[in-house]
Amino acid sequence: MMKVLVANRGEIACRVIAACRSLGLKSVAVYSDADAGARHTRLADEAVPIGPGPAAESYLNAQKILDAAVKTGATAIHPGYGFMSERAHFAEAVVKAGLTWIGPSAKVIDLMGNKIAAKVAAEKAKVPTLPWALLKDGWTKADLEAGGKKVGFPLLLKAAAGGGGRGMRLVEKSAELFEKAESAMREAQGAFGSGELFLEKYCAASRHVEVQVMGDAAGTVVSLGERECSVQRRHQKVIEEAPAPNLSDKTRKALWTAAVSLAKAVGYVNAGTCEFLVDGEENFYFLEMNTRLQVEHPVTELVWGVDLPALQLRVAQGEKLPKEVVAASPRGHAIEVRIYAEDPSKGFMPSPGRLERFTTPILPYLRVDTGYETGSEVPLYYDAMLAKIIAWGMDREQARRTLLQGVRGTSVVGVAWNGAYLCDIMEHQRFIDGKVTTQFLGEAFASWKGEVRSKADADAPGASVPAAAPASPWRVFGSGGGKLGFTGARAKGGGYDEHDFTQGGPLVAEYPGKVLKVLARAGQKVSKGDVVVVCESMKMEFSYSAPSETTVKSVGVQEGQVIAAGTLLVEWEEASS
Repeated sequence: MMKVLVANRGEIACRVIAACRSLGLKSVAVYSDADAGARHTRLADEAVPIGPGPAAESYLNAQKILDAAVKTGATAIHPGYGFMSERAHFAEAVVKAGLTWIGPSAKVIDLMGNKIAAKVAAEKAKVPTLPWALLKDGWTKADLEAGGKKVGFPLLLKAAAGGGGRGMRLVEKSAELFEKAESAMREAQGAFGSGELFLEKYCAASRHVEVQVMGDAAGTVVSLGERECSVQRRHQKVIEEAPAPNLSDKTRKALWTAAVSLAKAVGYVNAGTCEFLVDGEENFYFLEMNTRLQVEHPVTELVWGVDLPALQLRVAQGEKLPKEVVAASPRGHAIEVRIYAEDPSKGFMPSPGRLERFTTPILPYLRVDTGYETGSEVPLYYDAMLAKIIAWGMDREQARRTLLQGVRGTSVVGVAWNGAYLCDIMEHQRFIDGKVTTQFLGEAFASWKGEVRSKADADAPGASVPAAAPASPWRVFGSGGGKLGFTGARAKGGGYDEHDFTQGGPLVAEYPGKVLKVLARAGQKVSKGDVVVVCESMKMEFSYSAPSETTVKSVGVQEGQVIAAGTLLVEWEEASS
């Protein structure tokens, strides 16, 4: 029997451990110091520490993960998503160590995990792609300008070695290209170990639709339908659903066929996802292939009646795809929202900390995937996602209403979260009608503000948590903060800013995180708006700027330093009278 080490954390580690248990397989969890005692470590049969909190020293350290497998007698490794899941060298090292890799081969990961090679493979398989240009590691400004001219504006900068929105920037004009490319390169280097980028033509008013495929070693590849992933904020998915609404059967089946054709052409085995852009006329273009399980896989599971992690495990053991999977057909509709520890009133900044309370309701046809619970610490080192809440219904409207009820019934105390924002999205008429594009959130929620409401305002979107006084008739609804004035009027919190903090007085850290860049030194003259410090928290990069034309008196941090909220970053010289 296979013994599976899960090389991940959080909800996906819990999900894979549950799949192992359903098949009677033993599981091993790994954890960083920041995740000691986390839920996934208690669900597994065994748990092994693998190093400090920063991912580079733990979850991204291949040797520590392999050592943990040897130590526990694990015979297979499941990478989950993110971290090592799309690193061909790790998959190869697992196989060389005599272990089973639960995923596609290292060769296929190398081919399809790199967005450039994947585009070339798609073109060979006669799958349409958008105009694009490559920027190899070590690219110059001249290379960048040539690529911009070839592709045309607006365009997207993307990381060649990864996805999830990391290293992605929208560039609307040539004047923005160099600055945004440098930022994208830094983010890509940190997230994927490669600064290689590519430029791709940007199509506004388009949809993001992806197709789930599953292949076995006997050469059978099936499509398990498509997912609509167009509800995105800054290129990161917020709400996903299956099937995609308002899509013709002709286009739907053409997408399935294209994904299966591409997977067969590259010899794909195990679970994978082909992502497509669909324009207003339902022309579609291949974007990339994710050679792993997707965050949003539960909506496919609920509609198609399959257990994707369990299928991964069975295929990895050499089994053929079961007949019931090959012959599966969709039933009903499922929608998923991602619950994040982030503050919508402050530009969706991450909000690490202790979960004083975290509860979700128990409802028919509602599913919650999470790695957190009341008392858990939400570390600053990783993605800010707390949970996924998924609802199934006989039709889309039933699923939407159940999901609204589920999010409203969720209680999060101790960190900021995005519940009210999600409810407002699901109650927007465009979402209700299923007529959204990747521009939807930017167009409809550009000035979104959280609100503080009375308990009597129970029809308003947003989950509730108890107010400060336990006996108080008031409840705080929404995600934003603010002071409540007892005048009968609603007191609105402020709108959100971009992640560029310009403060008067000494510059202090708004949030805990890690210093990526220090761009100022003592005695340096700076202009208003000049970026002086760049930080990262929960995989999000943000910058601090000079409040006015002034001179730097001192710098309180250095690159690589982990800082707390309130840490002094930069002090300014006093203006002379």
